[in-house]
Amino acid sequence: MMPRAYPVGTGWIEVVTGCMFSGKTEELIRRLNRARYATQRVVMYKPAVDTRYAVDDVVSHSDARYPCRPVSSPAEMLRLVGDAQVVGIDEAQFFDETLIDVVERLANDGRRVVVAGLDQDYRGKPFGPIPGLMAVAEYVTKTLAVCMVCGSPANRSQRLVQRDDQVVLGASDTYEARCRLHWDPERFDAMQQSLPLDDS
Repeated sequence: MMPRAYPVGTGWIEVVTGCMFSGKTEELIRRLNRARYATQRVVMYKPAVDTRYAVDDVVSHSDARYPCRPVSSPAEMLRLVGDAQVVGIDEAQFFDETLIDVVERLANDGRRVVVAGLDQDYRGKPFGPIPGLMAVAEYVTKTLAVCMVCGSPANRSQRLVQRDDQVVLGASDTYEARCRLHWDPERFDAMQQSLPLDDS
């Protein structure tokens, strides 16, 4: 028996996770583009609540884009997947725990499922279904950003504005990547505090 890098004759789950600005979405798009170039049927999903850059595209902070289907719940993915061989899911932390069962079903049906999302919220706590997905995945990639204070590898998302909600959609106006030394979930940026933020 010859060892293989990827499963043959079965589906599998890949999770790409890390803090904000660590390249998770770029890596997801790169993997799906490679599958598309190999003439595989690919579909991408994202939470309908994520309208930061585009409604019908997954967009990285560096403006890499991939067409997607926004969905309100993981169950919609099962209804819309059709004959896709490869399924991408971005911003998975915004879905509820039912995403784990949906991803398992997609993989058990013989599909390659690539999931990207934050592993920790701004308080450094495990975020949504990501820890459960990491547990059942065949492959986990942990990405690192660059600390905006010192330039060291960063694995935390520093929220710059004071909001109590776990989910506050935003980009560089709301969050920064920080290393363990410079991350402080109780400290917010005074200048950012004065900026208007859409809380809708």
